[in-house]
Amino acid sequence: MSSSSPYRFPLATSSWGAEEYAAMAGVVASGMFTMGPKVAQFERDFAAYTGSRYCVMVNSGSSANLLMTAALFYTKNDKLRLKAGDEIIVPAVSWPTTYYPLHQYGLRLKFVDIDLDTLNYDLEALASAIGPRTRAIMAVNLLGNPNDFGAIAALTAGRDIVLIEDNCESMGATYQGRQAGTFGVMGSYSSFFSHHISTMEGGMVVTDDEELYHVMLSLRAHGWTRNLPKLNHVCGTKSDDPFEESFRFVLPGYNLRPLELSGALGIEQVKRLPGLIDARRANGRALQEAMADHPRLAIQRECGQSSWFGFSLMIRPDAGRDRRELVAVLQNAGFECRPIVAGNFAKNTVVQYFDHEVHGRLKNAEYLDQSGLFVGNHHYPIAEAIEALNQVWRD
Repeated sequence: MSSSSPYRFPLATSSWGAEEYAAMAGVVASGMFTMGPKVAQFERDFAAYTGSRYCVMVNSGSSANLLMTAALFYTKNDKLRLKAGDEIIVPAVSWPTTYYPLHQYGLRLKFVDIDLDTLNYDLEALASAIGPRTRAIMAVNLLGNPNDFGAIAALTAGRDIVLIEDNCESMGATYQGRQAGTFGVMGSYSSFFSHHISTMEGGMVVTDDEELYHVMLSLRAHGWTRNLPKLNHVCGTKSDDPFEESFRFVLPGYNLRPLELSGALGIEQVKRLPGLIDARRANGRALQEAMADHPRLAIQRECGQSSWFGFSLMIRPDAGRDRRELVAVLQNAGFECRPIVAGNFAKNTVVQYFDHEVHGRLKNAEYLDQSGLFVGNHHYPIAEAIEALNQVWRD
């Protein structure tokens, strides 16, 4: 598996070795390609890595967000269950499929500004956005950086607010020693090629809530009972008759199942994950040291321990340069670069279809949209790339 990038410093490169190719060959030899024991093993391994009780693997991080959202509509827990029209607070900067499932289930999205240093929630804006109609908060951990979950917990204390996490870009990040993605009642992850681990395509949801876990097992595959344990929180007790039970449908679900190939890859990749994160953090420390006094470019300020998905570069307001110039300079130096996630998402045409509002001014999100970009980080030393970044606009 190769990035096939023409760039000297690409956004992403493969983290596979001989073990991953052997794992795929084993699946091919078995003839079992649809979701099976390899997926189940990876789910156990990934749950253990995150310190969670349960993990459900799906076919993408986007599907993980869909499954997570859907589960909140079919839980029997009144404290967690959402309904159409409920207000959910979202950051103005994230990937489209953070927002789409929320819209598709009829939630009212309230866009809140981000902090230019951490690129996560502006905590003052978040505090002022929380109101009597707020029923949920989506925390998005951007580019490997966890949110300040201590501050968020203080803001929601004593309120009937459900916290969920989109942690698709921040696998392995920690806040006060705890894995990002585990602070909400559920958290989503991605194992797409360009992310911290790769199962080709893939995503996961973790939770400690057994009922939500059972709901997701059903919703993932057609809304049937087949994948549920005999005693479960969705239909109670299953019949012992497989002919009767295998095609019993109880929830309006999807087909989000991953392939057995992806599960086999995940088993090998999660073994590498601690080392992959350590290497990315070493690069992050080197970047922080190199760029600490840069006169024209600012980098993301770490909250907790980032897993450094990529390196954001923000043009300082007094730099006297614009992003087009920065893109040209970086590309000439061999860097593949792109906007920071999707920029200020609230300005996109698709938002016209959402039931939504914008809380205050999204001035920081808009500044990021016009003056920010990111370049790749990797699971191996990249001293040459960091030195090249350090030299940009030093004149």
